[in-house]
Amino acid sequence: MRKILKHMSIAAAVFSLMFVLTGCGGSKGELRILSGSENQELEAILEKCEKETGVDIQMTYQGSVDIMRTLKEGGGGYDAVWPASSIWISMGDEQHKVKYAESISTTPVVFGIRKSLAEELGFTQKDVSVKDILAAIDEGKLKFCMTSATQSNSGASAYIGFLNAFLDKEGVITQEDLEDQQMQDELRKFFSGVERSSGSSDWLKEMFLESDYDAMVNYECLIISANKTLTERGEEPLYVVYPYDGLSIADSPLGYLDHGDQEKEEAFLAVQEYLLSEEAQSDIEATGRRTGYGGVSEENKEVFNSDWGIDVDRILSPIPMPDAPVLLAALNLYQTELRKPSLTVYCLDYSGSMYGEGMEQLLDAMYLILDQEEAGQYLLQASSREVDAAVLFDDTVLDMKEVKEPTSEDLMKLYDWISDYPMGGGTDIYNAAIEGLNILRQYDLSEYTPAIILMTDGQSNGMSDFDDFKAAYDAAGLDVPVFSIMFGNAEESQLEELAEYSNGRVFDGRDDLVGAFRSVKGYN
Repeated sequence: MRKILKHMSIAAAVFSLMFVLTGCGGSKGELRILSGSENQELEAILEKCEKETGVDIQMTYQGSVDIMRTLKEGGGGYDAVWPASSIWISMGDEQHKVKYAESISTTPVVFGIRKSLAEELGFTQKDVSVKDILAAIDEGKLKFCMTSATQSNSGASAYIGFLNAFLDKEGVITQEDLEDQQMQDELRKFFSGVERSSGSSDWLKEMFLESDYDAMVNYECLIISANKTLTERGEEPLYVVYPYDGLSIADSPLGYLDHGDQEKEEAFLAVQEYLLSEEAQSDIEATGRRTGYGGVSEENKEVFNSDWGIDVDRILSPIPMPDAPVLLAALNLYQTELRKPSLTVYCLDYSGSMYGEGMEQLLDAMYLILDQEEAGQYLLQASSREVDAAVLFDDTVLDMKEVKEPTSEDLMKLYDWISDYPMGGGTDIYNAAIEGLNILRQYDLSEYTPAIILMTDGQSNGMSDFDDFKAAYDAAGLDVPVFSIMFGNAEESQLEELAEYSNGRVFDGRDDLVGAFRSVKGYN
């Protein structure tokens, strides 16, 4: 499987130097860990772990769905797996390779709401249910940002919690429960409150800090991190709301992938033992994570600021998670029926430089999204209520086509049209993005999760420039992100300008265009 996120050796050179200088008991070899991206915040702790254990820790960061798929394939070349939640091991470990899985930390998935709004809604004075939050959404008083339930653990965990609340379940959710029409209707209303989506919990936090939104669903530890930044800037913090009838918890399990190597197993157990030690657990707690299901240590209590609604005395009672087949069915239901529908404009570069490999990559990426069997492997299927538009451009807009409320056949017809279209001349990304804005202005965007996805391999050299895009964006008055995927000789600075102005993001597709395209689709 291709890697779509950052791969990094944690201070391998530092450890080597320490080993030479200190003569500590000899290297115990290398341990390759496949991890959720949220653990990047623990790198300083992992450096200490390397020093104490003599194990060279190599971290590869991937999204939750990719971790699940890697486990389905037997774990690849990894020695250990460390996702945000046990649900991804449950759904992925069909070959039963994972041993010794232990929770390293916990963090509940919560609502962070601007404190003044939380007070206005009455959420600071009582225990809040998911149905209380739905009432605020129904009354037009609350909108929120959230990660995709099919691409990010925080979104998936929150969704299962909401599902549980609307079913009013005391036991585990079953396949039959997923067919409950009242539950489905309530969840559609609930997700109508989603203002912006993301494929990454950490990027959701960063986007929130750069914008003017009222609330987000995220890990408690990331709300704490956001509040530190907000208070340093003299801005209003978020108030943490724990929905008592739908609280889910990320349990951060670290498990060994058994490939029959005793030395690897011993290295894993040494690393796990250190991370569960009193010293490491205190260091982890200082990052805003909990190390159990109730209370925090006195030395770290100030990290969990009660003025922000954080309740360390609350005993966290997570909802029971369903079995793997039901979880997967629930995620598919979210993707195809329950989520706020996407409205996506694909701006596709058909300039002459795309001839050959560039166009082959672009068509591979579009096939992955538009062929529903292929998209289903990555939980990226279309919704029956969405809108897909393609703008084909060189230094002009060559042509465009829209598909509303598409069937699988409609999407494949769109793919055939894209794949048969002839290439043109130069490159004008700004003109294409402006055409995307013109398409979006025809819709009531409150009913959709809109985005412009720009794919280009070159530098814009047409008649339009960034100032033209800014003028069009401001005139449209839309809150629409421009996500760009660069490959070939694309000019990164031009794409970064578009992303920064629209609160979007640039993805690097030079090594793996299809992988980058999958990542960007997780954001709408």
